[in-house]
Amino acid sequence: MDSAGLRELQAPLKEKYRNQPEAAVVTLRAHGDLADDAIACRVETGRALIEAGLHPATGGSGLEACSGDMLLEALVACAGVTLKAVATAIDFRLRGGSVTAEGDLDFRGTLGVDRAAPVGFREIRLAFTLDTDEPADRRESLLRLTERYCVVLQTLRTPPMVEATCASKGGAE
Repeated sequence: MDSAGLRELQAPLKEKYRNQPEAAVVTLRAHGDLADDAIACRVETGRALIEAGLHPATGGSGLEACSGDMLLEALVACAGVTLKAVATAIDFRLRGGSVTAEGDLDFRGTLGVDRAAPVGFREIRLAFTLDTDEPADRRESLLRLTERYCVVLQTLRTPPMVEATCASKGGAE
């Protein structure tokens, strides 16, 4: 797809969202079922069933997906798609490339070994390696726009309010 094709595809959506801002708000959902026989959660991805379990650093076998890895994978996927869309929109000559995300975790927090140790990523690094002859200023612009429009990256940088609830399937109080 070229920039004209992308603009043609998105123009009616942009017009609709300008005229009906409420139409731009879409609720995405994820669902998982707790495994009966393991410390695992089976997550429906829309394309496949992923079984997430404990990371080996917390006692897991390594056979199930780690939710921390899945978070990084979501970041890579979103950043990669966003970069490609931005590159297309600005006629950036891109032959290919790769996206890498890595994050540092201190599992003492997750395992309750040290209350002062954080639970969650301390730092996440996102890197793009591009096959392009574009000059540095165009690469910087591409990166800046990718960062601005990447949903997962912006969610990590400016976390939304997250509410957790717990209900009994049987309706018990």
